[in-house]
Amino acid sequence: MGREEATGEPPRVVLVVGVAGSGKTTVGRLLAEWLGWAYRDADDFHSAADRTRMAAGRPLTDSDREPWLAAIGRWMDQVLADGGHAVVTCSALKRAYRDALLVGRPEVLLVYLHGSRELLRSRLAARGGHFFPSDLLDSQLADLQEPEPDEHALVVEVDQSPEDVATEVLALMPGSPSAGSDAAGGAPVARARSAVPAGPTGSSWRLVRGSQSAVVVQLGGALREYVVGGRSLLDGFSAESAITGGRGQLLVPWPNRVGDGRYRFEGRSLQLPLSEAEKGNAIHGLLRWSLWTPLARTDDSVLLGTTLCPQPGYPFLLDVRVEYRLGPDGLGVVVRAVNTGTETAPYGVGQHPYLTVGTDLVDSAVLTVPARYVLRTDERGLPVGRKSVAGTPYDFRAARPIGDLRLDTAFTGLDRLPDGHAIVRLAHPSGQHGIDLRLGEGTRCVQVYTGDTLPEPERRRAVAVEAMSCPPDAFRTGTDLTVLPPGATHVLRWGLSPWGYA
Repeated sequence: MGREEATGEPPRVVLVVGVAGSGKTTVGRLLAEWLGWAYRDADDFHSAADRTRMAAGRPLTDSDREPWLAAIGRWMDQVLADGGHAVVTCSALKRAYRDALLVGRPEVLLVYLHGSRELLRSRLAARGGHFFPSDLLDSQLADLQEPEPDEHALVVEVDQSPEDVATEVLALMPGSPSAGSDAAGGAPVARARSAVPAGPTGSSWRLVRGSQSAVVVQLGGALREYVVGGRSLLDGFSAESAITGGRGQLLVPWPNRVGDGRYRFEGRSLQLPLSEAEKGNAIHGLLRWSLWTPLARTDDSVLLGTTLCPQPGYPFLLDVRVEYRLGPDGLGVVVRAVNTGTETAPYGVGQHPYLTVGTDLVDSAVLTVPARYVLRTDERGLPVGRKSVAGTPYDFRAARPIGDLRLDTAFTGLDRLPDGHAIVRLAHPSGQHGIDLRLGEGTRCVQVYTGDTLPEPERRRAVAVEAMSCPPDAFRTGTDLTVLPPGATHVLRWGLSPWGYA
């Protein structure tokens, strides 16, 4: 049973849901205080018998919860009938519970606070004076049915302060006020975080932290800009321009190329659209030209999501999210994909930023790639073998200028630091400043492209350094291909760390 479509009107009641430890009570109180609305916690509606049962470690049954949910619903109806406004917090783990509170009440906005199991458990272990024991977390997570698209929920991550979570909720609410303070001059009613007006790449969001700023766009969830100390470290695209050359784009559910667009998976022969028609390849996945949805927002981060629906050549269902976050070490990017379908799915992911250190051409830029092998390719850009970089022009294990070398090359056998990262470095010829691309969890190879096939004046203006979970043509060769069973998740982490720009 779906809810009514969102009207865009400000809500009159906000229902904040999440499992124990998500901070829903604290966040709900903050929202009510900042908005000047009434507040109730669903715990207030539990009977004494319910409280005794939970304190003894016995989860409530659905029949136990029916009168509890009905009591919450009656209270919300009274608020609405009186013309009031309110914030209500409730675990509401199952879809049926939320339907009991939301269906037929279009004035109620659903807010879902999401956190990892580890974070939730640590929070429960640290708190006291509450009748909910931490060992019931597992039962709550087992019961949890996360909100579906037709519930029109705002989804906010809780790995930040309650004040930041509450501010995100206010910024994302329909009819959110502009930046300002409450009447008492206290906490902000909402910070100025609304999207920039849409252009050729949809809406965009500017992230700011200290001397760093980044811009993320709605089209493909792409990274448009990264600036540190007033210097641009990406050769991106303007707000008025379309995306060319794959700039900043997310490559899902495969990076690089699939020869002929044809592959076999679990006994089936599948044909992808030939998006690189001149070479007879399918290139860079299926989500580059999709509009992604903002799910959470702070001054220095944004979380976007989209659904990859079954289609010809890729009959699988994925929920994909990307988070961009500015931190003390630079820009971090996390791409998560969950197989929400019923069939096992092949999967790969990458991203396509173009790095620059301020040189007119890449020839004088100094490159370091900590890789022991390079993939040899044919005229279509498809791998035909692997060879050691030793003694070849592709050995960048020691820093050296790119010169006139043409690169559209996948490197493997990455040497990693003790923290698990492999670092690709692009430095200015002076050696005084540069940028490191960190290859973290889920990265198995990196593609380096000097832009020789781009039109002028874009040719050899920057270096694309692409974090990838698998090499080109992995759908056909199976090399490092991720196989996602139903319910499984893949995570890709990479980031940019500037240096010498203080």
